[in-house]
Amino acid sequence: MAEQQTFASLGKMEAIRQLFEGSGYKPFEEPLHFVPAAKSAVCTASRCFLEGVDFNLVYFPLKHLGYKSVLAATAELFASMAHPRTLQICLGVSAKLDYEQVKLLWSGVLSAAREYGYSRLSLDLQPSRNGLSISVTAVGETLSLTQARRSKAKSMDLICVSGALGAAYMGFQVLEREKVRFDAGARTSDALEQYKMLVGSYLKPELSSGVVSALEEAEIYPSYGYAVSHGLSDALLRLSRDSALGAKVYADKLPFEGNTFSLGEEMDIDPVSAAMNGGDDFRLLFTIPILQMEKFHKNFPTFDIIGHLALPEAGTVLVTPDGVELPVKAQGW
Repeated sequence: MAEQQTFASLGKMEAIRQLFEGSGYKPFEEPLHFVPAAKSAVCTASRCFLEGVDFNLVYFPLKHLGYKSVLAATAELFASMAHPRTLQICLGVSAKLDYEQVKLLWSGVLSAAREYGYSRLSLDLQPSRNGLSISVTAVGETLSLTQARRSKAKSMDLICVSGALGAAYMGFQVLEREKVRFDAGARTSDALEQYKMLVGSYLKPELSSGVVSALEEAEIYPSYGYAVSHGLSDALLRLSRDSALGAKVYADKLPFEGNTFSLGEEMDIDPVSAAMNGGDDFRLLFTIPILQMEKFHKNFPTFDIIGHLALPEAGTVLVTPDGVELPVKAQGW
């Protein structure tokens, strides 16, 4: 029986070398670089995930965690209409994680790096006294033609999102409830199976790897783009700040997963509030010129049109089905 590998037996550099083995990426290729096309823009996105704050290893599969960490930074690049190029990962590894567990986490990172087209990848390992930490820095490139064709935002431009909102927050609530039951010694319920789509939205969100190329091929250039990672309210307020315009979104136009409302009733959570203030959806929000509405709807049927930009005096509001305009406020961190 082969002896189990450990960080103590391997050492840091050998551990990194073996983690890269067979991946198609070169270890120790630092500093990472690429040669951008003429006049293109280089975009950078960074995310940090901390154990006990951003994830709980009691129920979060390590492979999914590695994948989600990369997706979180990649979503920011896609929102900027940038093509992924290089990816840097730094793991703060606590004593409770062994080499095989880090290897599992790393397999999720590799899976996402391949899926989203990163050409270069680096890894650093550091000890951590306070649980697992994951730092991700993604660098992408926005082509010069794309930059030139992104028009200035105007009142009545459409606000569109790439999928269901609030699902990740609702899935997180299911997992937390089941953890409490487990800690109390009770048998777990069938909620994980019943609400597997919501749970999956939290544990392993998905993002179309070809969305930027598809927009460029269709010659649709959003004036603004955001990753909806801290709730729709946060993204809308950033949009209003950056565009100096108002924004109106309609509660009855917000997209939800099929059984979000049944879970909301069961747990006394308003799904609209979950969509506005929940986190970890990692959907894309784009503003599209209204004259391109039919073309956009035809080419991107998975996106939902949820509202439009407005004059500055309109403010940033959520419009209820009976026409009441509620000022949007972000809960913050």
